[in-house]
Order: sequence, then structure tokens, then C-alpha cells
Amino acid sequence: MSRIGKLPINVPAGVTISVQDTVVTVKGPKGTLTQNIDPNITVAVENNVCTVTRPDDEKQNRAFHGLYRSLIQNMVTGVSEGYKKTLELVGVGYRVSNQGQVLEFALGYTHNIFLSLPSEVKIETKSERNQNPVVILESCDKQLIGQVCAKIRSFRKPEPYKGKGVKFAGEVIRRKAGKSAGK
Repeated sequence: MSRIGKLPINVPAGVTISVQDTVVTVKGPKGTLTQNIDPNITVAVENNVCTVTRPDDEKQNRAFHGLYRSLIQNMVTGVSEGYKKTLELVGVGYRVSNQGQVLEFALGYTHNIFLSLPSEVKIETKSERNQNPVVILESCDKQLIGQVCAKIRSFRKPEPYKGKGVKFAGEVIRRKAGKSAGK
């Protein structure tokens, strides 16, 4: 039995889970999320506990069992508490600002980079004196916020020599020694 798949999902107050054929819908105070699931996997909700079961021990069903349990758990956490990611821009002259749902980055290129974000993601930018600029993203969808963070990070990944780039807050960049001096 899958260790992850067999764990029950506790549904907090204010969150409802409904199952229609192969679509699971989770509604809560922070929003509504839906997920298509494999027809072999069954989702049952009773007494504020959601359980995910599989019909047999076929390899594909075992894989889907844990996957869909984790996806439903992430949806429940997202609509009740939400997810928050903080990105930090490390480098001289690196700046970020937002106009509504559009982020503008100055990351040392000859041009500024503009990124339009979906309406489900809330944005906040901070630029304080003697501090690195910070982008704070909040959403109820864990997959969406992770994808947005990966896109922002891909503009200028942290490099190991000077540590410049876009990194997650609290992330440790493994530093390398540069060229050693000659004789």
C-alpha cells in the first residue's frame, strides 16, 4: 500500500470537496480549485475526511494513488491557508517593480523584462535602501505559483562565483572559488 496514498486528508472547517465523475473540486475561503483524476482512482469524502483508494496493485494505479492524494492535499491547503513564495534579487542595479499584474525586471541586460502574471497570483514588491529587492507571490494554487517562480528565476539564475541572480529567500547558493592568482 502506498504510504502517501493511504493517509486520509483532513478537511478543515470552511472547505468543501465535491467529486463529479473524474473531477475533484475544492472550495474554500481563498478560492476554488479543480483537478481531473484517473477513472481508476476513487475519492470519497465523509465526516470531514477525504480518502483516496485504488482498485488493485497495478504499477500505474499505485503511482496515481499517491499522486492524486498529494494533489488533493495541496488543493485543500491552498484554499484554506494559501501558498506564499519570496524571491530575492541579488546583484548591483537589479530592480523590480509592478504595475498591477505586470512585473518589470532590470537584471543587468540591455533591456527590461516584463512578465504578465495570471490574476490568481497576488504580487507585492519591496525595494528598501541597503536591502536586496524582494518579490512576494501569494496564491491558492501550488502548481501555478511554483511555475511562476520558476519562470522568474529563469531570467537570471543565481551563479556560483558572485552569487548574483534571482533566488528564493533563505536559499543558500554554493559558492565556488574563482581563478587563483598566478605565480
